[in-house]
Amino acid sequence: MINRRTILTTGVAAAAGSLLTTGARAADMPGVTATSLKIGNTMPYSGPASSYSVIGRTESAFFKMINDQGGVDGHKIDFISLDDGYSPPKTVEQIRRLVEQDEVAFTFQTLGTPCNSAIAEYMNHKKIPQLFVGSGASKWSDYKKYPWTMGWQPNYRTEAQIYAKYMQANVKNPKMGILFQNDDFGKDYPAGVRDILGDDWDKIVVKSVSYETTDTKIDSQIAELQGSGANVFLFAGIPKFAAQSIRKVYDLQWKPTFFMTNVSISVGTVMQPAGPEKAVGMLSTQYLKDPTDPSWTNDPDMKTWRAFMAKYLPDGDTTDASTVFAYGISTTMLQVLKQCKGDFSRANVMKEAQNLRDNTNPILLPGIKIGTSLTDHRPIKAMQFQKWDGKTWVRFGDMIEGANV
Repeated sequence: MINRRTILTTGVAAAAGSLLTTGARAADMPGVTATSLKIGNTMPYSGPASSYSVIGRTESAFFKMINDQGGVDGHKIDFISLDDGYSPPKTVEQIRRLVEQDEVAFTFQTLGTPCNSAIAEYMNHKKIPQLFVGSGASKWSDYKKYPWTMGWQPNYRTEAQIYAKYMQANVKNPKMGILFQNDDFGKDYPAGVRDILGDDWDKIVVKSVSYETTDTKIDSQIAELQGSGANVFLFAGIPKFAAQSIRKVYDLQWKPTFFMTNVSISVGTVMQPAGPEKAVGMLSTQYLKDPTDPSWTNDPDMKTWRAFMAKYLPDGDTTDASTVFAYGISTTMLQVLKQCKGDFSRANVMKEAQNLRDNTNPILLPGIKIGTSLTDHRPIKAMQFQKWDGKTWVRFGDMIEGANV
């Protein structure tokens, strides 16, 4: 595992400390030389969320591709990605190192709700862009509290609202059980359900329990939910525990209407390890093109993604949706850098991140566009329902736009 500074891209500035155009520019533009741009990242290369580590490796490969193409406005990307083990104290340590020792210009795609929560105050106090964080927590929509922080994916609370509405419309006499990760990520799901149910929460939600990422198993919580009489099950947790939940529900022969958080629906890291036949009928939402969906076989943009994977990440699992996610979010980061037109000062990078207007992205579902502004830090707002058929996810229904929360 990576326990030291790891520069995951090649083609960085040939000599450390390449000369800036002026001394003033050095003060105004940390992490920027005449030929390079330094970007920081933390990722769980170890620990309970290590299945997400492929995201960091894919992003590194993406920036290598960009460097091979000449970089952005004459600047090669020096992408420094450090292991934080999905541990907030370690994230704080690594981010301080990136900012104060490596002097990165900004951070990109630091992963995990608890990890980003641990550094948000620090980053905003220092006015350092904390861009496209790997978290759909609704708190990142609060542009007044976190003006220098921005997410990318649809937020979790909105996703939970969508599940609650579907339950109301499609399940007779619903009795919901919720199992959530005990952090800001997991807690957004019962909050979203409560938004919809209101005073009916106590009538419909018969059990809501949590787990810690330090737990080894969640079998007892799932058995407790089954015993509550729930006929609807909402799971909100990371892939390791998502796979466990699928297996346990199957082993108990419990057959609830099963909603799975969309951050834990990768075929490669969740469905296959759990046993794809054990999740038939499970529901979730999607905003990305699923690499296992045969309808995208001849899609030009997915062909481009597959060519990228073959060249720059040949050992990568092309059934793992995390690689598609990483490619897409890196494409948005590239768009921001291009809009900067060579001015990579922190203020201008943040300005352009807030200036995405109906931006398209090759891996988003048709009809979904990216939009941001000074008062809208929610780049992606739309999703579509999907059902697992034992081999792949099958989308159905209209595109759903979330509420502003």
